[in-house]
Amino acid sequence: MLRRGTISGIVAGLIAILAINTFAQFRNSSVLPDPIPEPERHPGSEFRMARVKYLTFGGGGSHGIRQPWWAIDYPYAEEHFFAALRRVTNITVADREAFVELSDDQIFQYPFLFLQAVGVGDWNPTAKEAANLREHLVRGGFMLVDDFHGERDWGIFEQAVRRVFPDRQIVEIPDDDPLMHIFYDLDKKTAIPGDRHLRVGPGGQIVAQMQGPAHWRAIYDDHNRIMVAMNFNIDMGDSWEHADDAFYPVPMTALGYKFGINYVIYAMTH
Repeated sequence: MLRRGTISGIVAGLIAILAINTFAQFRNSSVLPDPIPEPERHPGSEFRMARVKYLTFGGGGSHGIRQPWWAIDYPYAEEHFFAALRRVTNITVADREAFVELSDDQIFQYPFLFLQAVGVGDWNPTAKEAANLREHLVRGGFMLVDDFHGERDWGIFEQAVRRVFPDRQIVEIPDDDPLMHIFYDLDKKTAIPGDRHLRVGPGGQIVAQMQGPAHWRAIYDDHNRIMVAMNFNIDMGDSWEHADDAFYPVPMTALGYKFGINYVIYAMTH
């Protein structure tokens, strides 16, 4: 006969095994890398993007991968875009991006921040995070916000970013802004769709059903430099992620690459 203590020990052991298995399954369903050791963070690269981590419930993804909302499109988006950035510029690009929390002073090591899915992910920065981000940007940092759609998403983002810059306006980026011409000459007439926005129309033609008109918006500093760029009703990350997907339109991936490259060069020179 097993004693009560023995039974308790067996139960505890089973719980531990289940917890380990559950954690392993979670790790296997995600492709987020382990933290990068300190000496490997800057292996001679000129550019290293940092994804902003934030507390979120749930997530999404594709290619059979489910990520938290802040990591949506990872890793294929970066793998494809970094290759394009290397190919058409002389910039040496780190193989892997960083993942940073805004509360961590480590963000000051990364001038280019990438923030995704702020609406569906319910981005809600704390006072510490907002203050750190504001300091990062006024020092000369740059943040690109991508992949949020519709009025609900905009409301969540606007409320959050007001904690960072309560005294600065959000404006449409004018056509003659240096961002639009610094490497490629770009126009803002074409929305970049997400994979979920694509449908097969009459005659087999692929058409996009967006959630609203595309807007390229920004918050500027006192010297007319963009600190925060916003792709609203645009999914540039998907255009990178699905670059090797025959269903995703090649012209949209090309446009997404061009916008991304302009953002990087602008951030590195302004």
